[in-house]
Amino acid sequence: MRALLRFLLTIAVIAGAGFAALTGGTPAAGGATHYAPLDRPGPRLSVPSTALAAALSCHGTPASSTLEPVLLNPATGVTPDQNYSWNYERAFTAQHRPWCAVTMPFHTLGDIQTAGEYLVYAIRTMHARAHRRIAVMGHSQGGMSMRWALRFWPDTRAMVDDVIGMAGSNHGSTAVPVCKRGYTSCTPAVWQQQDTARFIQALNSGAETFAGISYTEIFTHTDEVVQPNGTDASSSSALHTGAGAITNVSTQDICPLDVDEHLAIGTLDPVAYALVMDALDHAGPARPSRISRGVCLQVFQPGVNPLNAQNYLQILAGSFGLLSVPLPNVNLVNAPEVAAEPRLRCYTTAAGC
Repeated sequence: MRALLRFLLTIAVIAGAGFAALTGGTPAAGGATHYAPLDRPGPRLSVPSTALAAALSCHGTPASSTLEPVLLNPATGVTPDQNYSWNYERAFTAQHRPWCAVTMPFHTLGDIQTAGEYLVYAIRTMHARAHRRIAVMGHSQGGMSMRWALRFWPDTRAMVDDVIGMAGSNHGSTAVPVCKRGYTSCTPAVWQQQDTARFIQALNSGAETFAGISYTEIFTHTDEVVQPNGTDASSSSALHTGAGAITNVSTQDICPLDVDEHLAIGTLDPVAYALVMDALDHAGPARPSRISRGVCLQVFQPGVNPLNAQNYLQILAGSFGLLSVPLPNVNLVNAPEVAAEPRLRCYTTAAGC
């Protein structure tokens, strides 16, 4: 069963291997660009509140639970159901841990600046319901995009206790270039996750982390999508600047023989799961020294039932969005196609709106 799950994930990986990618895109603006001050209040949300509310689905009652509530943020090309319904949602439900999931427009292939507004609304709403700080965790783009909300809407920082990224594209990717300005069209999120994107520069401007928030960034050396993800110092997923408490950890730091790659690390990898739970159940970010090496002998993370057909159906359903990621001018999920990286919104600049 694990072999079949791995096979389906591998097919999806082949489909999405160039998703981040991207080195042929719009060049970054360089040092002449000045970004918004870190403490400037964020703008009003431009997405209608009805759409924001409809995108948030929740399970459990956070105000009455002793467990930290979690907001699940999906990867590029998939919905929360395709990413989490067969793994983390089941595990959190079994724990009686409150969780919410946010569905982004266009299978998370649209402008990540718009996705950031969905995250701002979701963070504010969950915090109001829980009456305490929450965790935000995600896979791939979902492991990065919550940081856009924290960077440009400072009020959300006091609402978040943990940021947990699994193979997050925090510094874009140098993977196989598929988007060429003037030659191809790609979805907005693909343009924005190239390592030279203006979006990535704005995201990391000023500070990558903020005081009072714990950041657990989990990655794998076998990642074929978000690259580089080798040593901590060079990893795209790793964070280094700002006043937040940071743990950057690869699954190979715990289990040197772990071979789970980009898609597996956010869906079925037991090492990543152990680090996620360590971050959720302790103050501060995950601490690798607390992880039992017995996890290296586990086959699946909790929540994954290899006998449940939903696993395979969700992976197959997600393949349509993933196929729309690396192939220029090909779109199977009605996402927009654009000829260049979307312009940065005015609120990101020092001049403001």
